[in-house]
Amino acid sequence: MSMYFDALETRSDDERTSALLKDLNAQIARARSAKSACKLDGPDISSLSDLAAYPVLRKSDLSKWQKENPPFGGFAVKKPAHIFQSPGPIYEPGGISHDWWRMGRFLHACGIGKDDIVQNCFGYHLTPAGMIFENGAQAVGASVVPAGVGQTELQVRAAADIGTTAYAGTPDYLKIILDRADADGITLRISKAAVGGGALFPSLRQEYADRGIMCLQSYATADLGNIAYESSAMDGMIVDEGVIVEIVRPGTGDPVGEGEVGEVVVTTLNPDYPLIRFATGDLSAVLPGTSPCGRTNMRIEGWMGRADQTAKIKGMFVRPEQVADFVAKHSEVAKARVIATREGEMDAMTVQVEAESGNADIYAKSVAETLKLKGKIEVVAPGSLPNDGIVIDDRRVYD
Repeated sequence: MSMYFDALETRSDDERTSALLKDLNAQIARARSAKSACKLDGPDISSLSDLAAYPVLRKSDLSKWQKENPPFGGFAVKKPAHIFQSPGPIYEPGGISHDWWRMGRFLHACGIGKDDIVQNCFGYHLTPAGMIFENGAQAVGASVVPAGVGQTELQVRAAADIGTTAYAGTPDYLKIILDRADADGITLRISKAAVGGGALFPSLRQEYADRGIMCLQSYATADLGNIAYESSAMDGMIVDEGVIVEIVRPGTGDPVGEGEVGEVVVTTLNPDYPLIRFATGDLSAVLPGTSPCGRTNMRIEGWMGRADQTAKIKGMFVRPEQVADFVAKHSEVAKARVIATREGEMDAMTVQVEAESGNADIYAKSVAETLKLKGKIEVVAPGSLPNDGIVIDDRRVYD
């Protein structure tokens, strides 16, 4: 079995950039020709950095446009094989062509191939996770047990009888299956696990390793398919070759520097569903360098929290976009952070402003105008606010 899924994974920076630029321009042309309400106002793309001038597409926009133009808001350019539903509700198309969701690349990195039988314990009903992983398993030539979620006793029996060698599902459900097999005195042959949809804690990964199971995780969504994935190096998550990933300051579309935590914004190059700068609502950061496994694409940290930090303070919603607007009004301000607390039985708001110097009274007036709330102002030294992507820190505890 080859170490790499294809030659794309080891391209030089110049080769990858040139190919992505070509695909990106074609994708923008598709998005503009689609019958969506999204107005893709932006410059001609001659550099990947030009993408930052285009608007960010948020799930709230997609949900609204889908109601006006069901089921996909006019974004899909081809009749899909499947239609899925996610909370909201938001509807997503699904295809059955070779590696439509680009999950084969991740399963290959897990060592899964034509000699494997994959017990797919992701859901198959309405949500696309089951089909995403099934499509990926087909791309690497593996057989699939479409097990879905639950019925642990039957899952154990099937895995034993069929000779399942690989697991796909949430990180914790595999332990339930293994523990049940142990309790029933049944030996399973599972040695590989491809997980997603939840946190893979180091202690759980180690427990699987102690059982002889290599467990790797992917980062994927129903809208975008595979975004990034782990390899056996287990050193960050490697961005998939079929997407362009940006990390932006929450509430804006402005890219942040390498290592700085921000919101993951993804442009998919899937020609059937051209989503340009789609905001995932997740926080992560770009890692320096490339993976020790030899794959050369950009790496990101895993999931680091949610970017949608909207909070209701004193009866008013405060959103990351408003905090970004406040920062934009003051050229000397690098960052700002809203802290919501309780003083007695009342909400309280403190705004920490990161700047070399500044007039707290002027900032207080600007905060009141932008956030529609008055709050205490603390001017803090540059670099003193945490690099965690949080712009609204809700510290209130409701017992």
